[in-house]
Amino acid sequence: MLKDHLLEIIQHHKIVTMLKIDYSLKPEDLIPKLRKFWELSGKKILLIEKEYDSEEGSPVFTINGKYTSRGWTDWTQGFEFGSAILQFDATDDHRFLELGRGKIVKNMAGHVSHTGVHDHGFNNVSTYGNLLRLIREGKIPFNPWEASFYELALKISGAIQASRWTGIQEGGFIYSFNGPHSLFIDTIRSCRILALSHSLGHYLLGEQDEPVSLLGRLLDHLRTTAKYSVYYGNGRDIYDIPGRIAHECIFNIISGDFRCPNTQQGYSPFSTWTRGLSWAILGFTEELEYLTELPDDELNLFGGRKEIESVLLKAAKVVAEFYIEHTPVDGIPYWDTRAPDLNKIGDYLNHPANPFNEFEPVDSSAAAIAAQGLLRLGHCLADSKNDMAERYRQAGITVLNTLLDEPYLSTGPQHHGLLLHTVYHRPNNWDHTPDGSRIPNGESGMWGDYHLREVALYLQKMLNKEQYYAFYNCLL
Repeated sequence: MLKDHLLEIIQHHKIVTMLKIDYSLKPEDLIPKLRKFWELSGKKILLIEKEYDSEEGSPVFTINGKYTSRGWTDWTQGFEFGSAILQFDATDDHRFLELGRGKIVKNMAGHVSHTGVHDHGFNNVSTYGNLLRLIREGKIPFNPWEASFYELALKISGAIQASRWTGIQEGGFIYSFNGPHSLFIDTIRSCRILALSHSLGHYLLGEQDEPVSLLGRLLDHLRTTAKYSVYYGNGRDIYDIPGRIAHECIFNIISGDFRCPNTQQGYSPFSTWTRGLSWAILGFTEELEYLTELPDDELNLFGGRKEIESVLLKAAKVVAEFYIEHTPVDGIPYWDTRAPDLNKIGDYLNHPANPFNEFEPVDSSAAAIAAQGLLRLGHCLADSKNDMAERYRQAGITVLNTLLDEPYLSTGPQHHGLLLHTVYHRPNNWDHTPDGSRIPNGESGMWGDYHLREVALYLQKMLNKEQYYAFYNCLL
């Protein structure tokens, strides 16, 4: 009976309608929306600067349209200040450069030396990394002391991130704030900081002055995440659907053995938290892009380019396919692909996502992150003349086209947020549920606003035929 039930589930996954990729949509078609977007974006940044009380801590998500703080880990301040830097990059409005740079210099040093989190790539690449990138790209004047300041911050941040290390029988991983037993899927993007620190010539010094390669730890973390956090349909457990991810993986830190999947922000260890899925799409793909900048002799020390890129590309493609196949037709996912009351919505994959339904919230921030990952994956595969390149590129454009319009684009002049209908932590019930609703909706998260700005900037630079937008441009 159980076997028959599982076959029924698998067949269901094969026949449901998926994200409806618009192959007729051209990047140029989004130009009017991008113009409106950056105008709104600038107003939101200035509104937060005017109204938000920084004494309350870093802004995390909105309640009734106003940003509030929520302590868990301080992982969103870099997105707040980094948003101003992205706004300057997109519009050349120097007000935002001065605002963002001033806040970064004044407030971000604690994040550089923070030993208790796995979020260094979120906070510090978004701030110091973006500023150094603008210098290297020639968007702001070169000042050797200023550039050295940003470089030092990135070097130290990468080494501290790499020091949160758990060795296992085959490699190891950067452990989460939960402790040495815990591998989070989120860290796949945050570990960009190791890439920058390594390529800036830095390394971690351990006991007895033992040098530790940051590239080695980066590649080990990527392999471990690809092996344990991503499913490939190999029968690992009875919920092994290709492309599904586990938010958290638990290890026995004494033996180094993998024990079980787990989740913090998803519904269960055996369902897929969609923002974690999106982190995987974007994280694996960005690291693939970075590897093209490294010489073969560096990668030969750690298994060689062919093996490493094969692992990352396999993971990137399988999670991208899962997103496409398990997201409603307009490209906006619900917060978890097996959220308990999804069945009450009906044929939810065959219709545009409904953020105002009565049963389960959508997570537009997952869509913003995934859109960039899909666009980048399409770009990666286009370079290799892969026939899947158009599929991923057009999927990303389709998702972004939806996000740059209502009901997801926040047009209300008094609402602090830019991207509506994000979800932070559904199991803990942290997200605001408005009066008259049974589920959270209508609110924003700082990470969602930042990543919508980032993917909009990515597309705009492509349209303007500017230098390809990549986090490692700060290394030029």
